[in-house]
Amino acid sequence: MSVSVLGAGAFGTALAISISRNEKPVTLWARDSGAAASMQNMRENVHRLPGVRLPENLLVTSDIQVAANSDTLLLCVPMQQLSGFLVCYKDNLANKSLVACCKGVDLDSLSGATSLIRHHVPSATAAILTGPSFAADIARGLPTALTLACNDETAGKDLQHEISTANLRLYRTNDTIGAELGGALKNVVAIACGIAIGANLGESARAAVMTRGYAEMLRLAAALGARSETLLGLSGFGDLALTCTSAQSRNYAFGLSLGRGEAFDKNVTVEGAATAKAVSNLARKHKIEMPIADVIAAVLDQKLTVEEAVKTLLSRPLKEE
Repeated sequence: MSVSVLGAGAFGTALAISISRNEKPVTLWARDSGAAASMQNMRENVHRLPGVRLPENLLVTSDIQVAANSDTLLLCVPMQQLSGFLVCYKDNLANKSLVACCKGVDLDSLSGATSLIRHHVPSATAAILTGPSFAADIARGLPTALTLACNDETAGKDLQHEISTANLRLYRTNDTIGAELGGALKNVVAIACGIAIGANLGESARAAVMTRGYAEMLRLAAALGARSETLLGLSGFGDLALTCTSAQSRNYAFGLSLGRGEAFDKNVTVEGAATAKAVSNLARKHKIEMPIADVIAAVLDQKLTVEEAVKTLLSRPLKEE
């Protein structure tokens, strides 16, 4: 079996580099033909992952037909672009194993990645790869463990063996809903934690936000049919611990900027921003209390200031844990 990675951002490039270490041909697809040619010739993604050389068995192309010749396609496109991507390239993606590598909830449909795949490309096998990981760590061969979720047990086992490498260890589950929600919801909590630190509320406040945010994650996951043990694993608790405590996290860094009242680079994708709004809508639809997600969505929509958001959370009625 062969593997292609569709999307040549930092994470897509890192995964392609890692899988190439299995000494099998791997294809990395970039939408921009100039960027693809540059990476193929220079053997480096200088803009997204500088300083890491691309292995010789890694082909970089902008030709979707060449990339789609592989049996397994890793979709490394932002969550809010995934639906459009699937519609645009559905003929190329048909009958393939499609592994989503994005974290979030689609703002328009309020669906997760595997649901979008099944809807737009029903002939494909849908899976998701998620968990605590930074692109630079994976690219440099540092030990990383992720969750691979697929409803089809046999396909999941095949994908697990195909994508795992010496440094990239995959744990398998058939709870795609839980894996998707763990990866999506922790980004919202990470923004809140960044705000807490950026606004000088202290480490204790961050710990409180992580804990209460995790409770919100569990509530929504249960309402949508996920298993609680999935969120105790890499795609939930593991990703939450990493994303809420490291400045390498784009969502946490975005929250820091909000808390400090500073501008944030608009060219940096922050999946948690759109996810906060989608999750707030989901919670309202299912009548689930998610006060942290609600105030983050309100701050992003400029309905609340950071100071007002903090007061809103602190003035909630006292209750049992």
